[in-house]
Amino acid sequence: MNETSIGVLNLKSKGVGWWFFYMQKGEWTELQGKPGRYNSLRNQIFVGFVMVMLIVLLLAGVTAYDRVAALLKSNAEKHIHQTAVQASGRLDALIAQVNSLTAQVADDSYVQRLLSDEKHGKPATFNQRQALLQIAGSYQSFINGAQSMEIYTTGYNRIFPMDDRSLDLRVERSWITQADEGKGRLVWAGSDPEDPGVLLAIRRINLLEHSFEHGGYVVVRMQRSFFQLNDSNEAEGLQDSILLLDGDGEVVTSNLQINLDPKAILDSGSVVQNGEESYIVVRHRSELTGWTLAVLTPLGETTEGVSILRTALLVSGIIGVGLFLVMSFFLSTMITRPLIRLMRAMRGAQPGAMRPNLMVSSTMEINELNDVYNQMVYRQNELTRVVHEKEVMQSRAELKALQSQINPHFLFNTLEAFYWSLEEKGEEELALRVIAMSRLFRYIIPGPHQDEWVTIADELEHAERYLNIMQMRLGERMQWEIRLSEELRSVPIPKLLIQPLVENAILHGIENTLKPGKVEIHVEPSSVGRVRVKVQDNGPGMDDERLLSIVQALDGGPAASTKGTGVGLINVHRRLKVYFGSQLGDAAKLVVESEVGRGTIICFEIPRETGAAHDS
Repeated sequence: MNETSIGVLNLKSKGVGWWFFYMQKGEWTELQGKPGRYNSLRNQIFVGFVMVMLIVLLLAGVTAYDRVAALLKSNAEKHIHQTAVQASGRLDALIAQVNSLTAQVADDSYVQRLLSDEKHGKPATFNQRQALLQIAGSYQSFINGAQSMEIYTTGYNRIFPMDDRSLDLRVERSWITQADEGKGRLVWAGSDPEDPGVLLAIRRINLLEHSFEHGGYVVVRMQRSFFQLNDSNEAEGLQDSILLLDGDGEVVTSNLQINLDPKAILDSGSVVQNGEESYIVVRHRSELTGWTLAVLTPLGETTEGVSILRTALLVSGIIGVGLFLVMSFFLSTMITRPLIRLMRAMRGAQPGAMRPNLMVSSTMEINELNDVYNQMVYRQNELTRVVHEKEVMQSRAELKALQSQINPHFLFNTLEAFYWSLEEKGEEELALRVIAMSRLFRYIIPGPHQDEWVTIADELEHAERYLNIMQMRLGERMQWEIRLSEELRSVPIPKLLIQPLVENAILHGIENTLKPGKVEIHVEPSSVGRVRVKVQDNGPGMDDERLLSIVQALDGGPAASTKGTGVGLINVHRRLKVYFGSQLGDAAKLVVESEVGRGTIICFEIPRETGAAHDS
């Protein structure tokens, strides 16, 4: 790209690409396609804002409508449930009164004695039965709904009132059986066959002084009006209907103003239909009587506020859309105007002469864009400078690499020259030491193409060269032995794992004793798939305190050596963990054993197959 052509501005709108302008000699010319006058960025932003607003208003309105409608219905259901709970509580209180009444009659001492005599063959006299009238009347006065009370013997004979009527002719045999099974529990037997406006309840009387033997029955006749539970609050406009059904589905009491089948109310769901009118039904079953209390509320009461809500949402939505149209127009204009100014300000940018733009805008975002552009200019100039410096540094690094290749080469050639000079002068032993030192350095100083991994045979050969050099200094004071089976010669091992251990054995073992010392290197198979390397000396050995300090140094503590740098063992220990930690785990370490007067043994294990470690 030359100075007369900066680039092409590619704008895309709704998947259709237009190339608008091409800058040439500082002027904008239309390159391809001519969009309509209404296809401007401002109009696109305006339409986009309006569409987003409409979608948001629609979703918000629908969500609010659903949530509020559900809330109104939930509140109505809570009110109905509360009404049902309150009515059920009043019903249980009425049942408790009847239960208390019959229990007091059954436990009355005179009734107990009279029924006990009857059970033991002493029929009650006329005067004794007449006395029951006063007892029954005294108890009935406590409950307004108790119409009358009846007492029967175990043979179903009625002793009060005094008409000798049989109990099994008064109520069905099944209710008597339930009363017997209840053993003193009050059982509601439904409507009185002789008076539909009266309900019957039966309780078995247990003789307290005769081990709760069966002594007879007490039957109470209760008026249906006693269970009237109508609690409509006309001041609050509540229209709840309360229906009380017994276990057979018959109506006990009701204030229902509509014609509905009671069994349909029991079997229906939460909503029951009566023509075009729907009712919400809440049912509550009494555990004391087995009766079911049903509360019905017209469904229209729960949704009467929904229509008002719908109108309010519609009006507010129309007003919101109108206001947003005006605001969107002004907002789109405010956004696009600074962008056009920024485009004009950036025309002066030329390739090869990147200069920062000093435009100042009243819009924070445009100023941020301008700052980003200026930062890009500064960064590009900085990258250009850094690239240049890296090229210079790379040239210097290549030069140093060439020099580093020359230095070892010079050292090896110098040692070779010493060797040939000593060979010519007949100093064969000294010449062998020099050539051994040359080969030692060649092994230690790696070349650019040498691998870090060698075979155990190569590593032991290097250790042997080191021992030869050290024997020249120590003479007959040092002996050494290397044992390696033929099958282990090709096992791979990293460089310089064995020689530092040999050096440690000489430095801390052989040199610290006056008697002849010996260094032994044993390489032998260990457990399945492993090779054990052991370096042993017969030096003075170490006490427990000294041995503990060395173990702590290997685990990361301070160097424990008092002679030399003390980093040889630590270096080997850490390299073992790096190379073989993933394969051997905790076994990838140096193991040091020593005893005063008997020398020191240092050993480690490596896997026979180390392809994974070598590849890494």
